[in-house]
Amino acid sequence: MIRHIIAAVAALLTIWAIWYMAKLDMEVNKLQQIKEIIAKSQQEVKVGQKTQKAIPQPKEESEEEKKLKVLKEKAGRMSAFEVSPLYRRNCASCHGINGEGGIGPKLIGKSEEYLLKALEDFKSGKRKNYVMFGLLRNMKDEELKSLAKEISQFASKMKNQ
Repeated sequence: MIRHIIAAVAALLTIWAIWYMAKLDMEVNKLQQIKEIIAKSQQEVKVGQKTQKAIPQPKEESEEEKKLKVLKEKAGRMSAFEVSPLYRRNCASCHGINGEGGIGPKLIGKSEEYLLKALEDFKSGKRKNYVMFGLLRNMKDEELKSLAKEISQFASKMKNQ
C-alpha cells in the first residue's frame, strides 16, 4: 500500500516538474522574442571613429503636424450625408460614418428587411456578437426599425451627393 502512495506522489511530482519546465520554456521564448524585437529596432550610428547601436527616439510633432492630425481626425468623422445621432453614437465607430465598413462589415446597400432581421437577431442573442448585443440590448424596437430604415437609405443618399 505504501509503495502505491509513494509511486502516486512520485508521479504527481513528475507531472508538476514537466508542467513547471514547460512554463519556464514559454517565458524563455517570450524573452527571446522581446530580445529579437529590440535588436530589430536598433540602428547603427557612427560616432567619431566608433559605430554604436542606438534605439531610435520618437520625433516630436511640430505645431503644423499637430494641426494636420486634428484636421485628418475631423475629416474622418465627417459624412457624405447627414446621419442620425442614434447611428453616429452606436454604429459609426465600427461600420463607418456612411456605412462603408471598418471594424464592422459594410452596411451600405443592404435592405431594410435584412438589417432589421440582423439587428433583432443580435439583440436576442440568436446571432452571437457581444459588442452588438451590448449596444442593442437596451434599444427599443422602434429604434431598431429606425436604424434599419436609415441604413437602408445610405446607398441612395450616397448617389445623390
